[in-house]
Amino acid sequence: MMRTGVALLISIFLSATVANTSLSEPNWAGEYANKKFLNSEAVLQFSIEQSANVIKIAFDAAYNDAHGAAPDGEGQATITGENTLEFKWEDSFKNSGTGTIMRTGGGIIVSMKTMRIGDSRCLAFYGRKMQLKRVK
Repeated sequence: MMRTGVALLISIFLSATVANTSLSEPNWAGEYANKKFLNSEAVLQFSIEQSANVIKIAFDAAYNDAHGAAPDGEGQATITGENTLEFKWEDSFKNSGTGTIMRTGGGIIVSMKTMRIGDSRCLAFYGRKMQLKRVK
């Protein structure tokens, strides 16, 4: 009988700890865009999906007049600070790299570093401190 009570107490404690941990993590899910990217010549969109501690990012970019490459990509992210994610990404042109996302009042600031170049036409879309507004 004593073991059952101790096991129940431990189970309740662990459940409370897991519940508090997941509640303290901010929810990153949302859709973000910069429709005036590259001096209003392009659009950059980011999507963040979160299920518990699993965070996936997806993005796409294109010039308004449809010239050049229009990459889309995805990757996995991890929470590295109160308002910061770090992620690894690969796009549809075999470019890949790392990045950070910082939450701001009305959106996010994304910085992307290309580590492997598969198609240099996409590089204009990957830079530092790119501001995107929340759209959903």
